[in-house]
Amino acid sequence: MVAAELEVRTADGRRLAGRSFGPERGRPVLFIAGAGTGKSMRFGDLDRANVRLVTMDRPGMGSSDVAFERDLTSTAEDYRVFVREVVGDVQPPVVANSQGGVFGLAAAAAGWVSRLVLASPADEVAHPGVQAHLPDDVVRLAKLAADDPDEAARILGSFTPDAMEDMVVSGSGAADRRFYTDESFVPLYRRALAEGFANDGAGYVRDTLIAMQPWSLRLDEIRCPVTILFGADDRNHSPDHGRTLAGRIPTARRRVIPDAGGALLWTHSDVVLQAALGH
Repeated sequence: MVAAELEVRTADGRRLAGRSFGPERGRPVLFIAGAGTGKSMRFGDLDRANVRLVTMDRPGMGSSDVAFERDLTSTAEDYRVFVREVVGDVQPPVVANSQGGVFGLAAAAAGWVSRLVLASPADEVAHPGVQAHLPDDVVRLAKLAADDPDEAARILGSFTPDAMEDMVVSGSGAADRRFYTDESFVPLYRRALAEGFANDGAGYVRDTLIAMQPWSLRLDEIRCPVTILFGADDRNHSPDHGRTLAGRIPTARRRVIPDAGGALLWTHSDVVLQAALGH
């Protein structure tokens, strides 16, 4: 697989670092990775799909400069600047995974993507319809993120790559655990986690605060096609497998895959890529 290092400078001089995977002349697809994972994360048989997968370290992760005050809108704008510099003035399809889903939604709401695929997206935990079905500890942290973000940041700042890996593995079903601990996946995951928790976890903390606070997105104004994919055995990302989320987006189509779990992005990557390409 062809891989290339990428670097873009923003108008204010900040560095945004990323990578591309797959054939250089393949159809560009922007991939927004999940919680605490950086530009090395990838998925799918990109050569067979003829896809050039473009990734980026969000500010504060990996080799991208820290931006302590970034928010949902500015992070989506950084993605727009990055992908436009890399692939030109086109509207790319976007695949967003897990906690990266909120940034994919922000990009779609901003109107610069052709279609959005949410693979096992994390729900808006501050939304009343979702919060009512969440564990008490998640609800408490979401409320703390809204009411006292400095204290929430302090708590989140104690999290480590090892703790993230342990949480994902231990909270998954048997099939997902087998995938996450397979020797073909572990090195990739740990490399991406090392990037995601760079700079003392500054990027991870900022990401998580953004995701846990109210999103303030007009989901009802999204116009591009949105595909929401969930595995039936997904125990972590949404209490209703995205039903509430899909109901908030007029252009959304939701599909629950019976033989998949939270690792759907990798175990059913052909489904994800076909949705991104509009097939």
